[in-house]
Amino acid sequence: MSTTEFTGSKQLSKSKPKSEGSKKVENSAPGVSTVSVHAGEARQKSLNSITDPIVMASTFTFENTQSIIDFIENKEERGEYGRYGVPGERVVERKLAALEGAEAAVLFSSGMAALVGLFNAKLSAGDEVIFFDECYHRSREYCRKHLSRFGIVTREVKTGDYDAMESAITSNTKMLVSESPTNPHLSILDLDRFATIGKKHNVETLIDATLATSYNLQPIEFGVDYVMHSATKYYGGHNDLLAGVVLGSAEQLQPVLELRGVMGSVNTPHNCYLLERGLKTFELRMKRHNENGQAVAQYLESHPTVSRVLYPGLESHPYHEIAKQTMRGFGGLITFEVADADWKATAKVVDAAKLARIAPSLGGVETLIEQPLVMSYWGYTPEDRASFGITDNMVRLACGIENSSDIIADLEQALAVLK
Repeated sequence: MSTTEFTGSKQLSKSKPKSEGSKKVENSAPGVSTVSVHAGEARQKSLNSITDPIVMASTFTFENTQSIIDFIENKEERGEYGRYGVPGERVVERKLAALEGAEAAVLFSSGMAALVGLFNAKLSAGDEVIFFDECYHRSREYCRKHLSRFGIVTREVKTGDYDAMESAITSNTKMLVSESPTNPHLSILDLDRFATIGKKHNVETLIDATLATSYNLQPIEFGVDYVMHSATKYYGGHNDLLAGVVLGSAEQLQPVLELRGVMGSVNTPHNCYLLERGLKTFELRMKRHNENGQAVAQYLESHPTVSRVLYPGLESHPYHEIAKQTMRGFGGLITFEVADADWKATAKVVDAAKLARIAPSLGGVETLIEQPLVMSYWGYTPEDRASFGITDNMVRLACGIENSSDIIADLEQALAVLK
């Protein structure tokens, strides 16, 4: 390690993720936890503290006029004005880039702010963007309701239909977009094929990999241009902050960084501290999320009151094979349907949970449970919900890091209310 800074970005293995428990003795690259703890940080910090200080400043001073000129002409990395970033933000960006195996990262105030920042920097009037239709409904809403006001066209095709996506490409298409895994159906993309379509037509590609995280999947290894995460979720890990990040090459992200400085969708110094702190235990938490997700999904699949379970780690999942080939683990999010239940009966199961808290979001240490119909699609017509694959008896469970036996016991007593 350097005596001044350990980044880890050029030392990370570029091989595709291996399944949990696999070992690569021949590889001398630092492990995920080592990168999580040390990447992006100076070895010796201000005031000699082991943690990066929280710099609570909206503006930063210069010694004299010449120091301003030196800062501008030499592109020095130092503070100028808080809207352009704070010291802790740059540390977190370097750490996230190292974990993703990316050249650069741009941190935003939320996952949606990251998506909006990328789109606004990359798309102009007359451009077109193509989505796979299982993407987050707010992402699609931003494109349909807001980008459309500026003459940008959004096209949607069925998730996993690569021929339809390729056929939808025109000379105006500038970006292909999907999640992997998708939310809440947990569909997994063939990222090789997705990236190849983009390169063939000279169209940039974006994957929202929030549900996988860089621990389970690294889309850049497959040739995807941009990776986005809601860092609110697994990266922060404690349900106590909002943040988002876009990762890719430094050159491609430069206009995104510049626009962020104009938009002001930056994170606060304290939020950056919380995110850096959460990242220290990233691998440890992800291992437990993966273990809990698999154990709980297997339990639910065997339960007589559950008619369907969507989890990539199950052989019954339609994308299990591609998930097994490309992912290290499958995360803590599980979607299941309650057998022979209408929305009110399903709500009784959700309400009966004692350990799991009723809330949106995922990726924190606490297990969360919700009914997508009520939490995210209450104002939609039945026809619209059906088109999005949202059923009345669907439940979304985000496993935390509690003991899996306790999560299962909670589900057992909650499902028993229907007997």
